[in-house]
Amino acid sequence: MTKRSIRSTLALLLAGTLLPLAAAQADPFTPAQIEAAAALQDRHVTLDNHLDIPFEFGSGDLDAGKDGASQFDLVKAERGHLKGAVIAIFVPQGARTPAGYAAAAAQGRKKLAALQSVVAEYPQRAAFATSPAELEAIEASGRFAIVLSILNGHLIGKDLSQLDAWYRDGVRIFGFTHAGNNDLADSARPNLLRGDKLDEHGGLSPLGRAAVARLNDLGIVIDVSQISGRALAQVLSLTRAPVVASHSNARAIIDHPRNLDDAQLAAIRKNGGVVAINAYSSWVRPLPQEAIDQGNAVRRRYGVPEENSVAGIQPLTEAGVKVLPAERFEQYSKEFHAITGDPQYRATLAQYVDQLDYVVKKIGIDHVGISSDFNHGGGVIGWNDVGESANVTAELQRRGYSEDDIAKLWGGNFLRVWARVQALAKTPAGH
Repeated sequence: MTKRSIRSTLALLLAGTLLPLAAAQADPFTPAQIEAAAALQDRHVTLDNHLDIPFEFGSGDLDAGKDGASQFDLVKAERGHLKGAVIAIFVPQGARTPAGYAAAAAQGRKKLAALQSVVAEYPQRAAFATSPAELEAIEASGRFAIVLSILNGHLIGKDLSQLDAWYRDGVRIFGFTHAGNNDLADSARPNLLRGDKLDEHGGLSPLGRAAVARLNDLGIVIDVSQISGRALAQVLSLTRAPVVASHSNARAIIDHPRNLDDAQLAAIRKNGGVVAINAYSSWVRPLPQEAIDQGNAVRRRYGVPEENSVAGIQPLTEAGVKVLPAERFEQYSKEFHAITGDPQYRATLAQYVDQLDYVVKKIGIDHVGISSDFNHGGGVIGWNDVGESANVTAELQRRGYSEDDIAKLWGGNFLRVWARVQALAKTPAGH
């Protein structure tokens, strides 16, 4: 460990800020366990495979150089011995019209500008990585490595040339959809209450199929999180490069189309890809019956079909679904998320690692990663922000994972996929 790392670790141990809540985890970590976890992370690439930023990131209380309101900033990253992250340029699904595309592109550019301002303001603390070699060099220099990704291809509209433009701006990972269909693909969570249809494209649209080829040519990693099952199968049949699921979960634990079933996990393993398990509490463990009952009470008030789960806000079938006006949908969403986000229902770090264990046993240590989804609902008790990242390593060590295996989970597996994607690209360096 560096002297700075040792000092920061010891200070946090004394403050108790790295320790998980005792009420949520009966066997909290000792100072020695946290110090060992931090030392391991300092020896290896440590990369959160997916987190987000607020739209106002980089200024005021969201200044990346301050220990502020965001679940991610450079201060917290140093505290948690997290040395890099795939940071999403996320925009919500909007209207599939010229005005809607323009608005989404503007939102995406705003997030890109925010991250560019962080690197410009703190050049000794952060830098963009556009290749595995760059990432390793940045981390070795003591700076935080930022890998740019896009979540929700809605921001390119119907213009595939925008993939080239985003590539030139440093984007190296691309996720087709979020919560809602777009012009590229069907979402695993089509927004039926806002007018989406199940299986609109039958998976990928013709534009989405062309996007797979262009992403391969550019050397951009395809992110299959959030797309429908048919779209996932089609991506895997079309791509000549491995893929990542940057923030996904196991359907065997929570039965929802957003999550990957055992066959889909196996297909990604066969492709040579990586599934990074997401720390969004609602996808980590099933909520109790009382929460399901509360969710169905909200559904009844808004005329939304009832279900036996509150993992997802959207209905899973079109039967009985009526389109809600925008304001009414927004209010429904607020009431529903007040239940799923209730602190009493939050998953614990131990439950998060339980799911990691499950997927590792299903597809092997070489095909699994770690992602927080911070600033987009992610976080479990014991891993509330990037400052508590050493807790994840401590829990893995406590369960007997080797140093090599933990290094693979924290970034080694992702780097292997990324390197292979770039090796198979057809676009010359410097494009």
